[in-house]
Amino acid sequence: MNTATVVTFLLYLCALIGFGILFYRYSETLPDYILGGRKLKSGVAALSAGASDMSGWLLLGLPGAVYAAGLNQIWIAIGLSIGAFLNWQYVAARLRTYTEKSGNAITLPDYLEQRFEDRSRVLRIVTATVILIFFALYTASGLVAGAKLFESSFGWGYETALFTGAGVIVVYTFLGGFMAVSWTDFFQGILMFLALITAPILLIFFFENWETLTAGVAGVDPAFLNVYHDMTLIGILSLLAWGLGYFGQPHILARFMAIEDPTKVPKAQMIGIGWMVFALLGAVFVGFTGIAWFADNPLPDPEFVFLVMIGELFNPWLAGILLAAILSAVMSTVDSQLLVCSSALAEDFYKGLFRPSASHHELVWVGRLSVVAVAVVALVIAWNPEAMVLELVAWAWAGFGASFGPVILFSLFWRRMTLQGALAGVVAGAVTVLIWNNLEGGLFNLYEILPGFVLSSLAIYLFSIRTDPPSESITAAFDTIH
Repeated sequence: MNTATVVTFLLYLCALIGFGILFYRYSETLPDYILGGRKLKSGVAALSAGASDMSGWLLLGLPGAVYAAGLNQIWIAIGLSIGAFLNWQYVAARLRTYTEKSGNAITLPDYLEQRFEDRSRVLRIVTATVILIFFALYTASGLVAGAKLFESSFGWGYETALFTGAGVIVVYTFLGGFMAVSWTDFFQGILMFLALITAPILLIFFFENWETLTAGVAGVDPAFLNVYHDMTLIGILSLLAWGLGYFGQPHILARFMAIEDPTKVPKAQMIGIGWMVFALLGAVFVGFTGIAWFADNPLPDPEFVFLVMIGELFNPWLAGILLAAILSAVMSTVDSQLLVCSSALAEDFYKGLFRPSASHHELVWVGRLSVVAVAVVALVIAWNPEAMVLELVAWAWAGFGASFGPVILFSLFWRRMTLQGALAGVVAGAVTVLIWNNLEGGLFNLYEILPGFVLSSLAIYLFSIRTDPPSESITAAFDTIH
């Protein structure tokens, strides 16, 4: 790789570590370390939520899927856009308000325990355990993706690439906590956006007009122009159902909980959805253009279509910045996942179960050490790249969406919901995803998030109406919030 590209990229990694050092002194209490003291600005909340959501999937997975299969993959982008809009519209402000009024809850397990006055701590334990299991695997898949990018870009060995990527992420997350993660994600979101807007604009100049481009695509396979090609109703529903996952993603919901004021949500929503729609369209266009661009020399790995384009289209210095955008897409999700796992260990297990009287200083260091511990576990899982499959990301997304999505929605909008209903919803969603994932053929080709979401919602309703109504204090708190 060109020296200029390497230098540019290494400077970017140093800047990330600089953010960790900069925000170190702003993380003196656990609420500061986990939620930034609820002082997140609208723009930072919007772009950091988008960056932590999209991961490397936006710059690698989606362009690769379009390059390999054509425009029929656009359904997932439509589903994600709708889901993200509804999440900002109906969940963000309510969750921000409810978590602050519910004992200033700083994690989802903490919020659910306060919301239903669970003195047994069972709900906190179950939800925190679900978070740790899914995120340990999710984080490992992100580390593998980052390592493979380092490996292919710089020619490093897999182990060296794995440790380098993980090391940089752990350092700035360990030092700066939520604010470092959010601000790095903010700038990473800008980089991702610029990369996905700049590349399509530049590519347009290499084709005389839209007809020339589509003719080039049709020359490879005319079916690539048809959004309904090889799609069934179940297939379309499965892709659209990705949007349901937004309601239950802890690392995205944490941005809602941390925004400085509920009245700032509409502005953040406008920025976040605008960023998302243009970024998704850019990713689709990159993959679509790649079909014609590489018509005479097809790529062996579709997911590297954008990576190869960068090397061919841009000068080395700009290529280094765009390469940083791709790798930052992976980092922006891994750092958020590490922080959510850290909050589960420090707030929900250590403080919630063992040391209720722990000092702020003690809890912050438990949180920092938890980041390292989870990273080590993820590294162990990621050590063998063959053990990780792309479907793992879809499985983890479905797990969170089905386990937490219905519970969060019902807790914010249904006055009659009970503790037993919440517990049943989390368990039903998680179990359905685990079982459905192993079924094949016919109806069971449906993406597991959809049956998981439906069965979780059903469990919440049935267990709530068949158990004693919530206490007067719970309903009074609900009425006050609304």
